[in-house]
Amino acid sequence: MGALSVQQVTKRYGANHILKSVDLEITEGEFVILVGPSGCGKSTLLSMIAGLDSPTSGRILLGGRDITQVAPKDRDIAMVFQSYALYPNMTVAQNISFALEMRKVPRAERQRLIDKVSKMLQLDHLLDRKPGQLSGGQRQRVAMGRALARQPSLFLFDEPLSNLDAKLRVEMRAEIKLLHRRTRITTVYVTHDQVEAMTLGDRIAVMRDGAIQQFGTPDEIYSRPATRFVAEFIGSPAMNLISARREGSALRAGGTDLPLSRQASALVQSHPNAEVFYGLRPECIRFVPAGTGISGELTMTEPTGPETHAFVDTAVGPFVVRVPGRVTARVGEPVNLAWEPGDVHLFDAATEVRMSGASLHCAVV
Repeated sequence: MGALSVQQVTKRYGANHILKSVDLEITEGEFVILVGPSGCGKSTLLSMIAGLDSPTSGRILLGGRDITQVAPKDRDIAMVFQSYALYPNMTVAQNISFALEMRKVPRAERQRLIDKVSKMLQLDHLLDRKPGQLSGGQRQRVAMGRALARQPSLFLFDEPLSNLDAKLRVEMRAEIKLLHRRTRITTVYVTHDQVEAMTLGDRIAVMRDGAIQQFGTPDEIYSRPATRFVAEFIGSPAMNLISARREGSALRAGGTDLPLSRQASALVQSHPNAEVFYGLRPECIRFVPAGTGISGELTMTEPTGPETHAFVDTAVGPFVVRVPGRVTARVGEPVNLAWEPGDVHLFDAATEVRMSGASLHCAVV
């Protein structure tokens, strides 16, 4: 059974509070991503689950069994590291079977598992080669194969793709996702790359300063970020966030009234804090004819092929707009922007916690 339960786990190193009462419930067969900036505690949490470090307080359960103080070798967990950690003097087949030999698995069973795993990872034609004769992607697949051959209850991945080039990372992401679909082994995957998080995970735990800011599906994280931090961290380009203030019955920034839905307007009026962050995803903003919307100046464009990221300065604040295809306006020219009031995200300026919802039709991920 691969259900994982992290209960009130904390970790302190002297005065440094690394993990702050982390709770995480992962169902059997689920693929969960731990994502966040460097130093947020995600790799420390993974080490606790693996048994490479011990929590200061709290419990970790795997399949209902308390493994908090269980030795790593007895946890039925397989881990794939950022470095491939392959034995250079061993062939691919020997690397895959090494852990099985240490567990005294019979030779016939070892060979059956080597054949099964190598075919699954398309390594069957490389079994006699040594790591020095392999590409980076092939080495990473061998590391995955070694973990997979153990048939564990839980897979742990610690930024396994960060040493690969951009093209290979995309290919390996697809392979890891297909591998999980075939095996349905419960998986916890650590990354600082929000694109990896969005494309791989069934659910995502966004971490900051040792705490989980939000735990939900990719669509929930993107469409209804729980905090300003999540809104800015998840999504590329990041969500546009404007500092605004309630003035009378309006929400204003730079002397301009900002569009609000009826529900959001009522929420702003009843909210105890007049200071608000007004958020918009770049794909929810569109260019409109002169004399309409909010006027500004196009300051820069970033063509990416199928779309262009347009940077616009306005009296309200700077915006990034995601435009399909090309932008017809030239840098330095005046432009006008508009959006639907229902696409707005609101966050309390003091707590940075979400105030209201937004419609989902713009949440293209």
